[in-house]
Amino acid sequence: MDMLDREISELTGLRIGEQRLKAFHKLGIVTLRDLVTDFPRAYDDRREARLISEAVPGEANCVLATVGEPPRLSRIRKGLDITKTFVFDGMGRMDVTFFNQPYVKNLLKTGETYYFYGRVERKGTYRPQMQNPVFEPEGSEPVTTRRVVPLYRLTAGLSQKMVMSAVRRALELCGDELPEQLPAAVRERYQLAQTRFAYENIHAPRDLESLELARRRLIFEELFVLSATLAFMRSCQRKKSSFRVENADLTDFYAALPFRLTGAQSRAVAEILRDMAGDHPMSRLVQGDVGSGKTAVAAAAAYACVKAGYQAAFMAPTEILAEQHFKSLGKLLGPLGVRVDLLTGGLTPKAKREAQERLRLGQTQLVIGTHALISDKVEFADLALIIADEQHRFGVQQRAALSDKGDTPHVLVMSATPIPRTMALIVYGDLDVSVIDELPPGRQEIDTILVGEDKRRRVYDFIRAQVAEGRQAFIVCPAVEENEEDPGGLKSVKEYARELQEKIFPDLRVALVHGKLRPAEKNAAMEDFAAGRTDILVATTVIEVGVDVPNATLMVVENADRFGLSQLHQLRGRVGRGEHKSYCVLFKGNAGETALERLRAFRKTRDGFKIAEEDLAIRGPGDFFGSRQSGLPDMTIASFTADIALLKTAQEAARELLTADPALEDPENAVLRESVMRMIERNKGTFN
Repeated sequence: MDMLDREISELTGLRIGEQRLKAFHKLGIVTLRDLVTDFPRAYDDRREARLISEAVPGEANCVLATVGEPPRLSRIRKGLDITKTFVFDGMGRMDVTFFNQPYVKNLLKTGETYYFYGRVERKGTYRPQMQNPVFEPEGSEPVTTRRVVPLYRLTAGLSQKMVMSAVRRALELCGDELPEQLPAAVRERYQLAQTRFAYENIHAPRDLESLELARRRLIFEELFVLSATLAFMRSCQRKKSSFRVENADLTDFYAALPFRLTGAQSRAVAEILRDMAGDHPMSRLVQGDVGSGKTAVAAAAAYACVKAGYQAAFMAPTEILAEQHFKSLGKLLGPLGVRVDLLTGGLTPKAKREAQERLRLGQTQLVIGTHALISDKVEFADLALIIADEQHRFGVQQRAALSDKGDTPHVLVMSATPIPRTMALIVYGDLDVSVIDELPPGRQEIDTILVGEDKRRRVYDFIRAQVAEGRQAFIVCPAVEENEEDPGGLKSVKEYARELQEKIFPDLRVALVHGKLRPAEKNAAMEDFAAGRTDILVATTVIEVGVDVPNATLMVVENADRFGLSQLHQLRGRVGRGEHKSYCVLFKGNAGETALERLRAFRKTRDGFKIAEEDLAIRGPGDFFGSRQSGLPDMTIASFTADIALLKTAQEAARELLTADPALEDPENAVLRESVMRMIERNKGTFN
């Protein structure tokens, strides 16, 4: 076994007992490889020593001072010891206090000079104080205090000192085994440090320049391996053959549409038809803003596939959305001779069996459904195209399971979450990207209003006025339950819905929907709202992607500061879908000045891509994309936003290398191939 793959329990010279081992495991650190790649989250620059008189109150300072008296140890009570002394330099004095460190009494010698590092406090006219500083004698070697010090992720049972010691020992044991993943030509071309130097200086930097060299090398390497992995996967995909949909004539389809496609929609359709006519299976993402007309593009792809004699499957994330697509696509494609069927978990067993039989016999040409489509009982006669709506709502494995129903069918995924193009190329690395960046004419302009708590009564009056005109309203809350640990006044959807029904709008019909409801209850609430049987729908972001309700004209978002801008954009897109004037009201909650600036910026634009850029910069990809649905493996050091320039460079370098060696068969690329295979294996079900 390679030393890197040995467990951290085998680290010699350290006392890692069972409890500490559990703490490391809690952080996901099991092997020495995990340990040395758990890079510091931040650094303390402790190199500059200040005079006591120049120490900045409230901040950590490094001070060179002499011990003025023997340290005094006092036992205040059981479990609390205090050791006190004072230190001085040529310009001032400072009190130093240690809690529960009785050994300090024998370490600090009167009249000797030390470097002390810690937070300095100055209360009133009293002299400055420092509590629990780290310290070392002047001139000591090796330097442990007066340097750039790494700060690691911690959990109960682990200290910074313990993690630093473990990392240092691990590097001593396996530093020579650290793999050189970058070919020499790439390192030279982009002036990147060598592996050993990078790991040693990311964990124990000689200085800030060495730290920067190490960071640049390791960030580039991580992004390069990711880019190479995606390029390798795409290269493998290109080797497969698929159904060829050639000479697609969509004249009948365009004539049946009640509107003309926009230029962006036509461009997306042309890209899809070109892909499906090729020798390899299509893997394409169509991303467009709320209301940009992605469904019409998907319908064109399905019609072309059916006309060529094949079957198509359209997977939606919810039953109500599947039913909506079934009605709209059935109405459009039925008169063109396309047999459209519905397959969801909510069908009766008899209806389900009959739908499955029609699919198996090839009588159904386009099936629209939910996860029910990937059931073992579902068989297709000739599945050539799968369409996944709202990609981020599905696990990647679910899309793959549907693909397995056919012989390498074409894949079209759709997302209403606009993603900046550079990010899309990484997030959907094995997919080509089509962007629908214009809205069809006639879409309603939605007035967005930002209000404080003092306007609540007026907002309630406005809701009542909208309902009196025959319209409907959404009210969205960030939480499902009351949270006693959060005193910030978060609106809980359960409590709030009860209050609205019983006290505020007792004469109106108020419904409730949230993610913890059973699917049947959720669908019933959404269907009642869509059918106009309720006036107000109180919900969590479960309605962020939902059914069209053209009669809904008002979206009220409570605690808007708790939502990402892209989420708010999706919520705002739930209204303005009919002929009536629509509004989005944002309660600003306890927003600070920064959050308020974000909300004000959101008010001024409807461009989802601009909002996405802003949101990504503010929140980072983890929050922006959600957890494991993002299609992104976890990064250890790189940031998809902060390191965007390096990302582009790494993508370019990986693309060049894979063009020259698509299968990574060159002996010089053997270590890189191993890393690529490890990344694919570790992230099964994560990559799109």
